[in-house]
Amino acid sequence: MNWTATGILAAVPALTRPDLVAAPVADALARLAPEVAATIGVAPIDADLADTAVFCERYGVAPEASANCVVVKGKRGGDTRFAACMVLATTRADINGVVRRRLDVRTASFAPMDEAVDLTGMEFGGITPIGLPAGWPILVDAAVAVAPEVVLGGGIRGSKLFLPGSALLALPGAELVEGLGRAQG
Repeated sequence: MNWTATGILAAVPALTRPDLVAAPVADALARLAPEVAATIGVAPIDADLADTAVFCERYGVAPEASANCVVVKGKRGGDTRFAACMVLATTRADINGVVRRRLDVRTASFAPMDEAVDLTGMEFGGITPIGLPAGWPILVDAAVAVAPEVVLGGGIRGSKLFLPGSALLALPGAELVEGLGRAQG
C-alpha cells in the first residue's frame, strides 16, 4: 500500500508495528478483515507534536487530510451514552445538534479527558476509533468517509494512522452521518 497523505513521514503496514499503537488498537487491527487491515498504515511521530495543527505543520500533512476523533458523552435521565465522532480537522462536530439527536440524549458534550482515556485505554490526543469499547457508535462524517486518505491518532501520542476514509465504515458500530462536521467559524 502506498500512503500519500503522510507528508514527510514514511508509513508502514500497521499490522507489522503493534508497538506503535495502543493495545486496544493493536487488538482491533488484528480482528479487522484482512483487506481492510491492509489499507491501514502507521508512522511514529514526536509525541509532543501530536496535536493536529502542530503535527500538520511539522510533518507537512494537509489539515484537510487530518481527521479528529472526538469522544462525546450524552445523558438522558440516569442513562449515559458514549460515541466517537470522526470529522475532518478543518471542521467541528455538531455535538449539540446531530450527535445529541443520534444518541437520543438530552445533553451531550465532550467526554472529560480522564474519563475518555480511562474508558478507551488510549492516550489523550491519540484516541482513535479503531479499538474503542464495544457498543460505542462511531459516527463518521461524509467528508471523512469519502476522503481517499485520512490521518488520525494511533491510540498513543507517538504515532499516526493513515487509511482511506471508507475503511472507517468497516469498523464495528460505524455509521455514516451526513452533516456531522460543520465549518469552523
